[in-house]
Amino acid sequence: MSSNASSTAASEPRLAGDLAIWIFILAELGAFAAFFGAYAFTRANHLADFNAAQLGLNRDAGALNTILLLTASGLVVRAVQGALANEGPRAARWMLAAIACGLGFLFVKGAEYSAAFDAGVSLSSSTFHMFYLSLTFFHFMHVILGLVILAVLWHGLRRGHYRPDNMNGLESGAAYWHMVDLVWLILFPLVYVIH
Repeated sequence: MSSNASSTAASEPRLAGDLAIWIFILAELGAFAAFFGAYAFTRANHLADFNAAQLGLNRDAGALNTILLLTASGLVVRAVQGALANEGPRAARWMLAAIACGLGFLFVKGAEYSAAFDAGVSLSSSTFHMFYLSLTFFHFMHVILGLVILAVLWHGLRRGHYRPDNMNGLESGAAYWHMVDLVWLILFPLVYVIH
């Protein structure tokens, strides 16, 4: 292949990560979209009840978790950029900081669940609480899976596995984490804020 052909191929747009992860992400987004649609439809038919129950949520905790996830996503981007620049140890530090933010999210959400359960909130408390607990716990489990993926990526970065010529796994894991973040950016205003 000539140098012109190889530089043209290198400059062509490409899908970051593996096609399989994008199919998985689309399936996950479809599941969340169905859940969000059911929530919005039910809320529209029980507006006063949903608005009243929503007042019991801790918006500050939800906002803090939004900041933690956005920060984690920014740090994951920095880790990917570091690997592209062949700076594995630096990229690993960015990934470790992202993991810390993700763990912070779990801690804040866990404290929020604990306070809700102490107040007697359960899946059977109300239709709103059934949706709130189901949606946020479904997302919570995705954060846990995302953190497992980030931990594997961090280990790979520390070992120098990801380099400019071997980014597929790192980009795939990063794409999954960004999906988790995107879902929260819809979930937080939908469940915590919008009246």
